Amino acid sequence: MVIASWLLPVLPLFGAAVLLLAGKRSDAWGHLLGCATAIAAFGVGMWLFVDMLGRDAASRASDHHLFSWVPVAGLQVDFGLQVDQLSICFVLLITGVGSLIHVYSVGYMSADPQRRKFFAYLNLFLAAMLLLVLADNYLGLYVGWEGVGLASYLLIGFWEYKPSAATAAKKAFVVNRVGDIGLAIAMMLMFATFGSITFDQVFPAAGRAGEATLTGIGLMLLLAACGKSAQVPLQSWLGDAMEGPTPVSALIHAATMVTAGVYLIVRSNPIFDHAAGARLGVVIVGAITLLFGAIIGCAKDDIKKALAASTMSQIGYMVLAAGLGPAGYAFAILLLLAHGFFKAGLFLGAGAVMHGMDDEVNMRHFGGLRAMLPVTFVTFGLGYLAIIGIPPFSGFFAKDKIIEAAFGDHFVLGAAALVGAGITAFYMTRVMLMTFLGAKRWHSGAHPHEAPLVMTAPMVLLAIGSAAAGGLLALGGALQDWLEPVVGLNDHALGFPVWGLTLITLAFVFTGIGIAIRMYVRRPIPVTAPAEVNPLTVAARRDLYGDAFNEAAFMRPGWQLTKALTKLDGAGIDGIVNGLGETVAAASTALRRWQTGFVRSYALSMLVGAALVVAVMVLVRLG
Repeated sequence: MVIASWLLPVLPLFGAAVLLLAGKRSDAWGHLLGCATAIAAFGVGMWLFVDMLGRDAASRASDHHLFSWVPVAGLQVDFGLQVDQLSICFVLLITGVGSLIHVYSVGYMSADPQRRKFFAYLNLFLAAMLLLVLADNYLGLYVGWEGVGLASYLLIGFWEYKPSAATAAKKAFVVNRVGDIGLAIAMMLMFATFGSITFDQVFPAAGRAGEATLTGIGLMLLLAACGKSAQVPLQSWLGDAMEGPTPVSALIHAATMVTAGVYLIVRSNPIFDHAAGARLGVVIVGAITLLFGAIIGCAKDDIKKALAASTMSQIGYMVLAAGLGPAGYAFAILLLLAHGFFKAGLFLGAGAVMHGMDDEVNMRHFGGLRAMLPVTFVTFGLGYLAIIGIPPFSGFFAKDKIIEAAFGDHFVLGAAALVGAGITAFYMTRVMLMTFLGAKRWHSGAHPHEAPLVMTAPMVLLAIGSAAAGGLLALGGALQDWLEPVVGLNDHALGFPVWGLTLITLAFVFTGIGIAIRMYVRRPIPVTAPAEVNPLTVAARRDLYGDAFNEAAFMRPGWQLTKALTKLDGAGIDGIVNGLGETVAAASTALRRWQTGFVRSYALSMLVGAALVVAVMVLVRLG
């Protein structure tokens, strides 16, 4: 068990190290090693999962000390890995979906001269994310957290020769550093309050700390989660991150980076359970973001950016559920796992469309691809049915539970989740219709064709997961029971029959589908987006002015502050220092005039001085 647990992050880390150190010598086989290490890590994860199933609930979790890490007098931190019911869910998601993305990348990146380096970065991404979810203390989690940020920077900007990709990578890196400050401050507050940053010491003591302190820690953890999971107000980097290769988008959105914030909140549930103010902040952020992302998704013509907005919205649902406490923790993880299947499948499907359309991403230049890309159409379609929540697909079981829990907590939260479901159905139907159905709108030089087997096979497996995962995890409360030792007992309750809310939710979903059909089937779709005068559409196309807000609220004031500090440094601090130096220099120049360098001048000065002294003495004696 101990050996197996440390193998999880070490296997992909080993692959990354070999590929980076071997350099071009590994070009011929680097992609094979990258896939092998990811698949091997999945095998280890499955072995651990089966081993846990063979034990009773009370003895399934295990903590493995590896070595003494920070042996400081006031701070003792060991490097250890914790394998429990929560972390194993993420391990299987990261390694399972991650392995499929690795295999898909063999075909997608086949013509790229830097394919070996790409697989090294993918392996590094898996290793960092596995460390993040397996660490048994916040410092180890922080190392994985920063590793994920580094890997995302390398992968988003992988095609650094494109200015847009380089800019997007820097933007993601900077925005995430803002969130990382929150995690660093949270750890400082934990150490000041509990004298430790390890889970087994912080969590049992959380109930004895003051609510104000716990609220402060919780809000800092929320800030960190907003950065990694692209939640309002740190959401602006996610759409630009689509400049990276499509497998990167699938990995970030489905299995790794954006799920890290949800994991952080759910893992820290003992803190949030005793901090009502922090939980309120979490649900507000989640409710705003799920609507924020959904509205943006309605106006995107770039297929990858439409899916990116969808991710923002879906993670908003998870954050909302996590903010509901024990009533929502398990449902947040349920949607996270289901989302890992259908969102990875949707992104890989988008990549297959781009592969067959000469890297075209504008859906207004698609249309009628159903017959040309039949496998992609079916697999993408299953992911579409899952994300909009059509029974019996996974999104139905996952998202409906969150809507139920939200209504059980407050009507406004439930209404936000319900409206979000309707908008999701609209923009995802729009994506489906504009891409695969209707008239052909591609240019005469395009030759749409299906992707090779190495790309379609992972898409098929993810489509099967999209169809079945939700039901397998949700029916009978299987996932809730599995996670109960870590997140507590699910205790949400509605004041009206659940089936009634299910019917209402489906009514919203089918309304969204109907509106999309009316707009994009009964009317011709122009190849060029028409100029809009509707303020909401204009705002959605501009990402609801997220970048404009950041520029006005942070960038320009920061620039002005920097400019003012520069002037203060130049005219004030430097002025004082330089003025003092100039004064000393002027005084030195004046005194230097008394130094002629001639002995006779000095003798005359001494004579005159002596005469003056004698004269004074005589006058004093006579007086």
